[in-house]
Amino acid sequence: MTATDGDVVSSTVRRWQLTESLRQLREQAGFTMAEAADELRKQPGKWSRSKLQRIETRDQKVKYREVEQLLDLYEVTDTELRGWLLELATTANERGYWLAIRKEFPQDFRDVLAVEGALVAQRQLETTVIPGLLQTQDWARAVMTGGSPGLSEEAIERRVMARMARQQVLTRSEPLKLHVIIDESVLERPVGSDAVMRQQLRELVEHARRDHITIQVLPKSAGATPAVDGPFSILTLPDPIPDFGYAEAPGGTLYIEDREEVRNYTLRFGILTERALSPEDSTRRIDEAARLYG
Repeated sequence: MTATDGDVVSSTVRRWQLTESLRQLREQAGFTMAEAADELRKQPGKWSRSKLQRIETRDQKVKYREVEQLLDLYEVTDTELRGWLLELATTANERGYWLAIRKEFPQDFRDVLAVEGALVAQRQLETTVIPGLLQTQDWARAVMTGGSPGLSEEAIERRVMARMARQQVLTRSEPLKLHVIIDESVLERPVGSDAVMRQQLRELVEHARRDHITIQVLPKSAGATPAVDGPFSILTLPDPIPDFGYAEAPGGTLYIEDREEVRNYTLRFGILTERALSPEDSTRRIDEAARLYG
């Protein structure tokens, strides 16, 4: 995977790709974790089952030489695959693009920034706000001012600029494929002046015309749906990393990696896709709402 037009793959994602690949290769070779550790103990270095487990769960960094040993044990002879994994081992500790702006966000949101620059696709439900990647500067400023009254004006401006910087994932040469479902009430809740709302909603209409962005409105008439449990996202990273979920809860941010839980979120999003207005009808509904603001 190459990085172009600012699409810099973060160290977090490179490390995730490496460890997930190593786990899959171990299973394909027919080794349990304990069996692999027993074989590795016969080689130079300090190996144990717990160390291998920490490597596969990203709790411990893995060195270049250790990756070589693992690939040899798993009999990986494909030169292209070996070269890619060894390159990941070399670059997994390099600092990514988002580290430059991550300090402007709450602590529990920074893990999302660590991977956002490398996302391939994102499915997102929002029930109270316009999704951050689709916000205009003025709307973002207004919602941050209202939602975080304790922040200074300077801090608000830094966060607005950081949010705008994040949106480059939608304009890079291979843009993020974004599918958002927005509760209809978001269109009707005034944030900032009428001009700010009108501009924001018209910007949504423009976004909806892009091939890589799908916007649906969940109407009030849909009644009780999986949206009652609040907003969530399903994030897709490069292979072989599995999809994972992200949700904000009163106690902080929740990251969902459990495969069964992610499948549940995927099912919920599928139901919401069916209950929401079609992309075409959604665009008309957003345009209609924009006209109400003058």
